Amino acid sequence: MPKMKTNAAAKKRFKKLKSGKIKRMSAGRRHLLTKKTRKTKRTLRKSAYIAKCDYKHIALLLPS
Repeated sequence: MPKMKTNAAAKKRFKKLKSGKIKRMSAGRRHLLTKKTRKTKRTLRKSAYIAKCDYKHIALLLPS
């Protein structure tokens, strides 16, 4: 059976941690930033973990 390929789009967006969790960056930091408050933009800088309901699907895209 051949090796499973890692999804290239998922590889760029998510990072699998040793604990098994998957880390992601916050959305909404690309454009239209003038209408967002300083506090909002500062909060969006932080990374977060993916939701429990999305874990199964994203884990399939990152087999390694």
